[in-house]
Amino acid sequence: MNSTVLNIKNVKKSFKGNEVLKDVNITLKQGSVYALLGANGAGKSTLLKIVTGLLNSDGGKVTIQDIDVANNPVLAQKLFSFSSQNTTVDGVLTGYENLYLIAKLRHERNSRKVTESLLEKFDLTEAKDKAVSNYSGGMRRRLDLAMSLVGNPEIIFLDEPTTGLDPNSRQELWNMIKEMKSQGKTIFLTTQYLEEADYLADQIGFLREGKIVASGTPDEMKRIAGADKLLLVFNRNQDAEKALKLLESYSPIKNADFEISIDLDKEIQTTLNVLNALTTEKINLKTFKMTTPTLDDVFMTLSKG
Repeated sequence: MNSTVLNIKNVKKSFKGNEVLKDVNITLKQGSVYALLGANGAGKSTLLKIVTGLLNSDGGKVTIQDIDVANNPVLAQKLFSFSSQNTTVDGVLTGYENLYLIAKLRHERNSRKVTESLLEKFDLTEAKDKAVSNYSGGMRRRLDLAMSLVGNPEIIFLDEPTTGLDPNSRQELWNMIKEMKSQGKTIFLTTQYLEEADYLADQIGFLREGKIVASGTPDEMKRIAGADKLLLVFNRNQDAEKALKLLESYSPIKNADFEISIDLDKEIQTTLNVLNALTTEKINLKTFKMTTPTLDDVFMTLSKG
């Protein structure tokens, strides 16, 4: 059951003549995680506001489960939850009261049961009677995420969910998002963290200057930065020079003294051939390793474009 939950088609938006979004197209399948990557000012938050009906676009169309968000905002808003960069929890109320209030507003039949269940799921039962103003940043984010699950929404929108969290809290939240996905939830998140997109997303879109400049799976994205490489490090510069000549057919590149790299099209076979050739010619290696491009490399590649 891999039906389309969200369809963003040719969305445009300008502010005072400045084009913030230019023909953005994104499709999101049920039960998957989509990460929209981009630097500050790329237009991520503007797109999320349009997708959730908080802002009108200047063109294009957004549908959630085939419901046009601009024409039927109330109907569409019943299908999703939206967690913004700033947590929407009330600091005066307790964790329990925050969740119970949302359950009531969402017309849950058994609000108490839903509240207790979500507190347990997000490891907040012990702190349920404390005012949220006393919660840590990570706890507030967990509560915010719990609130977003009230009403069993079709899709959850998360705007930079882990900004400002320490590494442990960030990992905890990532695990919870993964858990939500494993239970069939569809998640659309914006982030500046490349590692976050790599860890969580099935599909990634790079938004730059209002356009999606690249999209695909994390592995497909990494191919933009080039092939896997075999890195060879030698003890002596003259060994590196000999290896350059010997391995000429593999188009080696000298990165630094003692160090050359080779693009790996056929990873294992090329590696074995190269190592055999060096052994036969008695060219001693200090070390070697195979490296795969990261999303950081992709980001750098796309930023130059």
